[in-house]
Amino acid sequence: MSQPLAERIRPKSLQDYISQQHLVGPNGILTNHIKQGIIPSLILWGPPGIGKTTLANIIAKESERPFYTLSAISSGVKDVREVIEKAKKSSGLFTQKNPILFIDEIHRFSKSQQDSLLGAVERGWVTLVGATTENPSFEVIPALLSRCQVYILNSFDKNDLIALLNRAIEKDEIISKKEITLKETDALLRVSGGDARKLLNTFDLLVSTEDKVTITNDLVLKKIQKTPARYDKTGEQHYDIISAFIKSIRGSDPNAAVYWLARMIEGGEDVKFIARRLLISASEDIGNANPTALILANNTFQAVSVIGNPESRIILSQCAVYLANSPKSNASYMAINEAQSLVRTTGDLPIPLHLRNAPTKLMKDLDYGKDYLYSHNYQGNFINQEYMPDEVKNTKLYEPGNNARENQFRETLKQRWKNKYNY
Repeated sequence: MSQPLAERIRPKSLQDYISQQHLVGPNGILTNHIKQGIIPSLILWGPPGIGKTTLANIIAKESERPFYTLSAISSGVKDVREVIEKAKKSSGLFTQKNPILFIDEIHRFSKSQQDSLLGAVERGWVTLVGATTENPSFEVIPALLSRCQVYILNSFDKNDLIALLNRAIEKDEIISKKEITLKETDALLRVSGGDARKLLNTFDLLVSTEDKVTITNDLVLKKIQKTPARYDKTGEQHYDIISAFIKSIRGSDPNAAVYWLARMIEGGEDVKFIARRLLISASEDIGNANPTALILANNTFQAVSVIGNPESRIILSQCAVYLANSPKSNASYMAINEAQSLVRTTGDLPIPLHLRNAPTKLMKDLDYGKDYLYSHNYQGNFINQEYMPDEVKNTKLYEPGNNARENQFRETLKQRWKNKYNY
């Protein structure tokens, strides 16, 4: 029986790997690690079907290390310990290059399973490479996370996916013998949902019975029965429905928000995942237009963590309706984006001397903290002094939103700073 197309054309080297240039390009982080022969324990975080497993295999191959793999779905603590024992034995043969232990879907490992990895990682018996579709800050225990570098894999864009199709047409031992024309690809890309594995296997299905095929949108829609998929917590609907949910809240539509919430609950989605997204929305989309939203969202997260199903659905619904009905502002979100962009552009500018900490006599002698004005000593707990580096002083990063609360902020800023920031 023939292997699936996605397996047949799986990249074998960094040069063959499509996308993720920030990691595997000529100056990519992982490329440099491999060149230097130093592979840290790391976690690859990104959506399904973007090549996390493939990249782990390539790292092992190009760094010439033994490779062991476990699936978090089917492996227990006993399996982890057995693999670590094997790795310890092989590390004696590769004293300069400890083995790589790859764990797929590491976010599904329990705390005890993750704890069982700590000693091996800390002592260097293995280099851990974990793959996850969930935010490792929430799903990986702090002790293990602190010993790993986290690398984010970006979703494939349209050009990446078309490049994968062209590679299959040109290099696959079966498809390369056929006459395939990519006339239209929009429907095929939509069906795949950005998942490279799904894209290639769907493409293989389209061309498997003919020697001459022209790919069009009509062909895809006729041959691929696109019925609504059952909710898949790791698949396309997981990302599409949470996106629809958050956009409904942002758009102030509580009816739509509750509908998409129901879709996730009925599909068995993790209530903590939903609550985390509500937390983000409360800050990103509502912010200081209604600071209480963040408090309510945080309380929602704490509550569903304790209560669980089925009652969590009531708390999530209350929070979603509240956020949807709240006034909206993304001013704080835009401010940090502007500030980070400024920092990337200007680099590590010197901190003004009057703002520096002066815990020692030497630092005081060097004028650290000299001429700093303590705001509480002045009327209204405010005194006009410079808080930015000279090179970027007067730069306005925060623009208050047009809502009752932030309009008050604007008036206060005008009174305090006059024309300094142009409010």
